[in-house]
Amino acid sequence: MRADEIREMGREDMETRVRELQEEQFRLKFRSATEPLEDPLRLRVIRRDIARLKTVLRETTGSGAGAVNAMASAKTTAKSAAKPAAKAKASAKTGGKRRTNA
Repeated sequence: MRADEIREMGREDMETRVRELQEEQFRLKFRSATEPLEDPLRLRVIRRDIARLKTVLRETTGSGAGAVNAMASAKTTAKSAAKPAAKAKASAKTGGKRRTNA
C-alpha cells in the first residue's frame, strides 16, 4: 500500500484498515510460533503498512501529539546539554582529580 493511496482514503477507512492489519499481524505471529509461515515476509509488509497508515493519520489530524513530543524532546536535549557543563565545573573545582573516601 502506497502513501498516496492511503491519503485518498477517508479517516474511518484508515482506522479500520489499521485494525484489520493489526489483527492479521497477531494471527500471523501466533501461527509463526507453532508452524513455519508460507510467506514470512508478510509480517514485515504488514508492519510497514500499519506504520504508513498511522503516519498519514497523524498528518491529517494536525500537530496535536506531535507538538507535545517535540516540546518534550527539546526539553530533554536542553537538560542533557547542561550536564557536561556541570561536570566541567565540578572537575575544575577538584583540579581534574576524583576524590575517594580512603
